[in-house]
Amino acid sequence: MADTTGNTTTGESSSRPRKSSWKYIGPGIVVAATGVGAGDLVATLIAGSNFGYTLLWAAVIGCLVKISLAEAAGRWHLSTGRTLFDGWASLGRWTSWFFVVYVVIWGFVYGAAAMSSSGLPLQALFPDVMGLKWWAILTGLVGLVFVWFNKYAVFEKVMTVLVGIMFVVTVYLAIRVTPNLADAFAGLLPVLPDEKDSILNTLGLIGGVGGTITLAAYGYWVNAKGWTNTGWMKVMRLDNRVAYITTGIFVVAMLFVGAELLHSSNIAIASGDKGLIQLGDILEDEYGTATAKFFLIGFFATSFTSLIGVWHGVSLMFADFVERYRKDRARTAAAAGNDANATSGETGGPNTASGEEVASGTHEKSWPFRAYLLWLTFPPIILLFQGQPFRLIILYGVLGAAFLPFLALTLVWLLNSSRTPPEWRNGHLSNAMLTIAGLLFIVLCVKQIWDQPWSEFF
Repeated sequence: MADTTGNTTTGESSSRPRKSSWKYIGPGIVVAATGVGAGDLVATLIAGSNFGYTLLWAAVIGCLVKISLAEAAGRWHLSTGRTLFDGWASLGRWTSWFFVVYVVIWGFVYGAAAMSSSGLPLQALFPDVMGLKWWAILTGLVGLVFVWFNKYAVFEKVMTVLVGIMFVVTVYLAIRVTPNLADAFAGLLPVLPDEKDSILNTLGLIGGVGGTITLAAYGYWVNAKGWTNTGWMKVMRLDNRVAYITTGIFVVAMLFVGAELLHSSNIAIASGDKGLIQLGDILEDEYGTATAKFFLIGFFATSFTSLIGVWHGVSLMFADFVERYRKDRARTAAAAGNDANATSGETGGPNTASGEEVASGTHEKSWPFRAYLLWLTFPPIILLFQGQPFRLIILYGVLGAAFLPFLALTLVWLLNSSRTPPEWRNGHLSNAMLTIAGLLFIVLCVKQIWDQPWSEFF
């Protein structure tokens, strides 16, 4: 089978190590673009406006934590030839129940949020054309059509162009505000702000740097690129580092903007996407209309890459879930007929989901992939007009907070077990990073659950 880089992945030669090369970079750009949304930029801006450069070190640690998670997901796909959902399914049925409840509720609410976030800068750029809701619907429909009719190779190229726009805009703004480099380097020292809840705020910044379910989707994009075996391990690791160095640049640049433009002037902005619209107004006052328009273009690129990234990556994961469920049913039917050759899901036999299936592109044209695309697009339009239902938002927050602990701890389990070939199991550093990530996200999950207005839920 030919992969998207023009190399073959069949036969013995396919497992020979490829040289790490910049020409292969791709899935990392996709995961970086998808993981950094408008919400991440606002959270970093607010951290900069509140604490100056004090929490720069936390943003850097956040990138290192996410590198370890994405590397572990990619390593599972390449070392076992199995997909991440296939690995989760081998841990028990509870993983399937958690995943399906999560993607159904999360996708419904996220779809509305992503469309609204993408429509907001367009409305600011073209205020007299139509209202926010209609811009939001338009971006959702454009994302749907784009992902529906294009395979991974085209998707990656478009994401790369949009990342380029994001990169140029954020770096330009960071330079434009003239950062205090001495204070910035001092911000690399691990110091907590002298304020109430400073520890939880710091942990929140670490945990919020770039990605939730998109970290799990990274392995699927690795396979979609045509990387399906251990010969691509070095390439994947370089690609992953590029992803989070890119993410780090976005985050540090926005922290510079928050520290210099907002903190020094004592200006507060709202949380959420509207904070970026406020920033656009501030930039216009300080640097003129051209800079403000340039920023809004970058804001759109940031939001729209998150939209189409989720539309593609999570739909791939859902298609894999359905394929695995279908094979489980077939295996159960074979076992009921006393088929002695029925394959165990734990051993990774022919009834398991494989990276080769993802690489072939069949999932991208399958009905589950397209059904989830429709779920992300059309039901959320109702929320744009009716407002988001209170109880659903609480469940969305709880499930979202629970996903990263689930990802980190199941990766520790999978990559220290016989499911992974011995030479590719976790070393001490990987175990330490994934365990730290798991504990960090458990703390943030508990805080998120604690902060929900449960008394109003019932």
